Amino acid sequence: MELWNSTLESGFILVGILDGSGSPELLCATIAALYTLALTSNGLLLLVITVDARLHVPMYLLLRQLSLIDLLFTSVVTPKAVVDFLLGDNTISFGGCALQMALALMLGSAEDLLLAFMAYDRYVAICHPLNYMIFMSPRVCWLIVATTWILASLTALGHTAHTMHFPFCMSREIRHLLCEILPLLKLSCLDTSQYELMVYVTGVTFLLLPLSAIVTSYTLILFTVLHMPSNEGKKKALVTCLSHLTVVVMFYGAATFMYVLPSSLHSTKQDNIISVFYTIVTPSLNPLIYSLRNKEVIGALRRVLGRYILPEHPPL
Repeated sequence: MELWNSTLESGFILVGILDGSGSPELLCATIAALYTLALTSNGLLLLVITVDARLHVPMYLLLRQLSLIDLLFTSVVTPKAVVDFLLGDNTISFGGCALQMALALMLGSAEDLLLAFMAYDRYVAICHPLNYMIFMSPRVCWLIVATTWILASLTALGHTAHTMHFPFCMSREIRHLLCEILPLLKLSCLDTSQYELMVYVTGVTFLLLPLSAIVTSYTLILFTVLHMPSNEGKKKALVTCLSHLTVVVMFYGAATFMYVLPSSLHSTKQDNIISVFYTIVTPSLNPLIYSLRNKEVIGALRRVLGRYILPEHPPL
């Protein structure tokens, strides 16, 4: 109990990937560069979709939510990891650990659900184009957004409250990039096997249900595209789905490794690498994947930059 009280007072020590790296300075610089890219690219995408009225359609309104999630998700983890390394102080308070866990769980769960809703949006747009504005009306869009955030918040609060009520007396060192459920449970002096099973079951359910919806949506999309008479129509439909599918593969690949594979197949080093991928690498790449081959986004970016940052000067 003394160790438990000590943890409440002095918190934990995050021993992440920077501490075990052979070239920590280079890795820290890379992580900082990726975070800067994530801030810039997601910030620009948020600005463009918000300002340009031509992008005020369901597909881009959902994409704006994804950019917001990515921006917040990487900001919950990356600045602290970089600053801790530079200052040589990896401590995090008990309350700070609980807050980081709750935010990371909420944002990860929100992205999980949002990717499924974005697949549904593509299904409606390609398979039922004439009814698109009925099935994806502004009211439906805001209902999707509200459902995503409410379910994600409830899941995060429930898991965080249950995890943090355990007494921690094994050690103060969390051998992970951030405060997450399973690394924290390893520090508990009580038997957490039943709760770990519950985390596993809820994690698999929370991943597989949206993933099943995505697979179903794209299966129906594929059947529709194959019956399109125009090759140009087929190409356009596939290009609009390619970006989303790429993001889906990156997100669910990392999430499956972390939450679906049995703990016996995990190692601390692998978990740290995967955590860097889904908290730092993916948020920096998502906006580039969605925008680089998207003529509408590129055109809107040029209009916004021309209007607000590089205004044309009238001739003298």
